[in-house]
Amino acid sequence: MDRWQAMRVFAKVAEAESFAEAGRLLNMSAPSVTRIVSSLEKAIGARLLTRTTRSVKLTDAGARYFVDCQKLLAAVADAEAAAVGAFGRPTGTLTVTASVIFGSNFVLPVVMEYLDKYPDVTARAMFLDRVVNIVDEDVDVAIRIGHLPDSGFSATTVGFVRRVICGSPSYFEKNGIPKVPSDLTDHKIIAATSAWTSLEWRFGTKQKMSVHVSPRLFTSTNEAAIAAAASGWGLTRVLSYQISTEMEKGTLRTVLGDHEEEPLPIHIVHPDGRNASAKVRSFVDLAAARLRENRHLN
Repeated sequence: MDRWQAMRVFAKVAEAESFAEAGRLLNMSAPSVTRIVSSLEKAIGARLLTRTTRSVKLTDAGARYFVDCQKLLAAVADAEAAAVGAFGRPTGTLTVTASVIFGSNFVLPVVMEYLDKYPDVTARAMFLDRVVNIVDEDVDVAIRIGHLPDSGFSATTVGFVRRVICGSPSYFEKNGIPKVPSDLTDHKIIAATSAWTSLEWRFGTKQKMSVHVSPRLFTSTNEAAIAAAASGWGLTRVLSYQISTEMEKGTLRTVLGDHEEEPLPIHIVHPDGRNASAKVRSFVDLAAARLRENRHLN
């Protein structure tokens, strides 16, 4: 039995949860797929999959073996890619993820510049306001804001952003400027529920404090909260990069800067480490340079 081929077939069955679908993807017959997986289970001495008439599921042993197979198959793919030069010339499809506003304003220009520089690469930009699972969703590079948990991924710090309180000049002229965080209780507050689910707004670095705000307007997006604040209706709290355009135009200004928390780091994250392909390494290099030189992020 070709053990590498058997692992490849097993991994495809585990991903598709179907012998027939795995066979279609591998251009093999379903009986051939079933026979190879059965031989693999016999050679290992453990049941890897549970079969029913409706589904195929991993056993506990199969789930552990599937993770190991993915690592080994990826290593083989990397070795083959290196042999044909993929590590020397960027090729293929590059998938990049970031949050919606950050991605649209700061990452998308880098992606377009990258594609102009490397014509053999196509790109898929996933701009979502949720944490994308890099491995499960086949993402090559993620730009993350905030402190990172231990993951084993490679991470490059490229800047910092702040949590800021902002409002329009017309609002402050009419309602006054809050001098300390507790003054916020006397102001109309706009809260973007997608980003700030807690109504305890924290302040300070060494001497930390929090203020319970009572928003009169809740919005489902940061864009809507920013638009409401820019119109002069009230105050909102966002990340500094999210209002960079409004700050330049003068339609918004920030307050309580002396009471802000520590800035949040911006990281470029990818799972491949030293074995990253040329398309990933070249994009990380370009993105790091462009984001570090952006004055809104540093």
